[in-house]
Amino acid sequence: MNLSDIKTLDSQYFLRVFGERTPVCFVRGEGSTLYDQDGKAYTDLFAGIAVNSLGYNHPAVTGALIAQAQAGVLHTSNIYYVQPQAELAELLCKNTFADRVFFSNSGAEANEGAMKLACKYFYAQGSKRYKIISADHSFHGRTLATVAATGHDYYQEPFRALLPKGFMQVPYNDLDALKNAIDEETAAIMLEPMQGEGGVTPADAQYLRDVRALCDAQGILLILDEVQTGVCRTGSLYCYQQYGVTPDIMTSAKGLGCGFPIGAILATENVASKISRGDHGSTFGGNTLACAVSLSAMRFMIDNDFSAAAKEKGAYLMNALKAIDSDKILEVRGMGMLIGLQLPSDYPAGQLSAKLLKRGFVAGTASGNVLRLAPPLVISYEEMDAFIAALKDALAE
Repeated sequence: MNLSDIKTLDSQYFLRVFGERTPVCFVRGEGSTLYDQDGKAYTDLFAGIAVNSLGYNHPAVTGALIAQAQAGVLHTSNIYYVQPQAELAELLCKNTFADRVFFSNSGAEANEGAMKLACKYFYAQGSKRYKIISADHSFHGRTLATVAATGHDYYQEPFRALLPKGFMQVPYNDLDALKNAIDEETAAIMLEPMQGEGGVTPADAQYLRDVRALCDAQGILLILDEVQTGVCRTGSLYCYQQYGVTPDIMTSAKGLGCGFPIGAILATENVASKISRGDHGSTFGGNTLACAVSLSAMRFMIDNDFSAAAKEKGAYLMNALKAIDSDKILEVRGMGMLIGLQLPSDYPAGQLSAKLLKRGFVAGTASGNVLRLAPPLVISYEEMDAFIAALKDALAE
């Protein structure tokens, strides 16, 4: 089937939530390289939106997937014990602040579950706290509750009548605004340590430390959404570890499965102890196949210190980007291998992304007219150099 045929089927039968897609269909991958139906090679600097951290056809991912599939057990349900689920929970707890883990199928599910945990934490103590404060330009998912927590009016407006109450947003990196928003019903503050969809904007270090202190003083829970920033992406296993700030609840997804769908809620025992049987659950969350793949990928990345690799490669890429002499790049920001190029309003990021695609390089965009880069962590220095050359050429066009 050629691309034109696929586009026709998509246009006729698929729900039009993605609009006119980027005109390419990838059919094969190896390392940091994707191939379309005509055999054209593309160097990937987006990794499926910060998902494919080990790139494509990596043995730690495909080997585990094949082995578990051949064992014939993909799913049994959470009524029974699941060995890779238990091992993955142990691995995450031993390498983070967390004492307990729950697995979901996506980042949105993990974020919704995290907010449920926060509300149940206070309900179990007889408290009426239920409100969640998040940040402007944040992104936490597309379920009704996570849309309510997402700080973009254009996401919320069509569904406002259905959105649950108790959510509000304040400016990011503004402690005074946060203080003024807190009242006696505030249960949690939910933040991304670096806003990905919102423009690749890191939290100020002092701001995040002050938020933690504010939560402690007010008896409020701190939820960190690390769906995009987690799993070695920013130069540490999870981004909070570079800030020296420990959350009460954290969410993870995207790179957690390196391409296979899985999400996780991580929590302290203090929070987890307030959750009772039946308070949360999932049919597919934590299924045998997903956990087997994630366990293999996570072990490989931790054992081979991919956090250090992301930090070193990210610094290299960041410096190369900052050295580009172009009035079309207003700012380069980010951490590790999650980097944003701020472009002027009259030069759309989507236009630059399209120019790069024609040159054989896959890049993404983010809100605020930002070109977003989140390469596979296995990308080589030679591939990054080639991208820089292509970017210079595209900017000069």
